[in-house]
Amino acid sequence: MIETVAVTRYVTPLREGGSLPGIVEGADLGTYVCKFRGAGQGPRVLVAEVVVGELARRIGLRTPRLVALDLDPEIARYEADEEVQDLLNASAGLNLGADFLGGSFGYDGLSEVGQSDDGVAAKILWLDAFTANVDRSWRNPNLLVWHGRLWVIDHGASLYFHHGWPGGSLERDGAAARFADQPWKPDDHVLLSHTVELPRADREISALLSKDVFAEVLDEVPDVWLEPVPGADTPDAVRAAYVAFLTARLGTRQWLPEVAAP
Repeated sequence: MIETVAVTRYVTPLREGGSLPGIVEGADLGTYVCKFRGAGQGPRVLVAEVVVGELARRIGLRTPRLVALDLDPEIARYEADEEVQDLLNASAGLNLGADFLGGSFGYDGLSEVGQSDDGVAAKILWLDAFTANVDRSWRNPNLLVWHGRLWVIDHGASLYFHHGWPGGSLERDGAAARFADQPWKPDDHVLLSHTVELPRADREISALLSKDVFAEVLDEVPDVWLEPVPGADTPDAVRAAYVAFLTARLGTRQWLPEVAAP
């Protein structure tokens, strides 16, 4: 599992979205962007963050280190903002933390910074297509520039298929195959101009991923975020479902943008 760090202080909210992430300090003296399990989107968003973040790391993309932040709700007593108090009280236990990249700034979609570095732009496109990420547009790039390099962040809008599992979608025949064949449209992607580089990225990345790699990535996810669903009633069964879906998608190429097909 990803490393667990106790939260020692809540610093400030980041009011840049509906989930209200916040800056916190940890017992290891680190500073983290915390995404709370008590937010409206629930723990599956945290699972997506870990899975896609760790896949990004394995294919050579830069992404902040992830930890599980152990939050004592007593910290809420010191917060004057009632909305923050409610969120902290609803998020006792393990939450997700990403290293705070001090001095970074958001990528504006215009600069070429970092894009020519080992084909990073095409790798980002590939990862977003593979994981069905719908949230890296010109309006919200979810990319940071830090020390002259691009860093990928905020993967919670990926792996949308798991939001249907509580309703029984996992029990339907061919569930993994349907995700495997689901196309992905990059029409408003911030790095759309790099689709011509996808064939090369596909060849390089495909050699790095496998069913075993997906299993290793899912082992990083804390059990408590892997809630039982119809067809998978234990954390290990839920992990196996993710592995099956990702493995099935890796075996197809319908999800790659057509303009970049070999």
